Amino acid sequence: MLKKLCLLVVWIMVMAIPGRAQFVKEYKVSERKGFEMVHLYFSTYKSSTQLKRVITQDPVYVHGHLLKSNILPDFNYSVKDDVLDVKLVHKNVESDNLGKSITSKLFSDNTNFDHSWDVSLGSNFLYNLDFNLGMGKANFDLSQIPVSQLKIKSASSDVMIHYGTNVPNQVEMDTLLVTLNMGTVEVKNANFTNARIVILEVGYGKIDLNYSDGLASSSQVIAAVSGGNIYLRLPPDSHPVKISMKKNAMCRTVFPKYLKSIDKDTYVTKGYKPSDPRLLELILDVGVGSITVE
Repeated sequence: MLKKLCLLVVWIMVMAIPGRAQFVKEYKVSERKGFEMVHLYFSTYKSSTQLKRVITQDPVYVHGHLLKSNILPDFNYSVKDDVLDVKLVHKNVESDNLGKSITSKLFSDNTNFDHSWDVSLGSNFLYNLDFNLGMGKANFDLSQIPVSQLKIKSASSDVMIHYGTNVPNQVEMDTLLVTLNMGTVEVKNANFTNARIVILEVGYGKIDLNYSDGLASSSQVIAAVSGGNIYLRLPPDSHPVKISMKKNAMCRTVFPKYLKSIDKDTYVTKGYKPSDPRLLELILDVGVGSITVE
């Protein structure tokens, strides 16, 4: 009887603990004419963010689950010079008020983020995407979304960029840029991005870059990690690939035997030709850690 009474008391106490109150916010842009490009600037500080294509006639729809006690979203949009400029800025109202140092934030438990965002885009518009994620994680499914530029910056995040269906970018992406102070960048089906320039920079963490097939046009890639690892998966040896490495004494390298060394820091595939319009050129740089190429 006493045991049952104790269990009942514990259950009542647990039920009495207030949960993390959240509420839903939705933002929508209904403008459909008068512009040729959509520039989306999205800024948040501690959240889980997902981006994907939906069947819609509207250029931007954002759905958020937000922590009620710490929310200050600002959303606006305008059309100027054939560009639909959309901004969602999610500020941290606690910021420095709690006296937390940057170090304590980076090494805190980031598995439970304060907020979650679902960003939905259409297939009928050309997008220039600019994300500032602060801390958190992000999943970008770019399948069937025409993207001319994608920039992602974060203090500490795990970022995945992929294509949920085997449909590559229908336009040339000028630049794919991801810079993290700490975290992981994973780019699956990187050849689908159709990116002319790819820059991936991580202070401490990992870069996972997968070119499972060859390119339709040339691409220059810079992947750099101060402390951590780079994993690179190449297309078949018949595709033209050139890899240049900035060798460091504290970096271990694992390369496949089929790559040919043309100098102490440069490797090429069997199909390499300098003039090939489908050439994939990579510069890999790890300060402390490892580079693995398959």
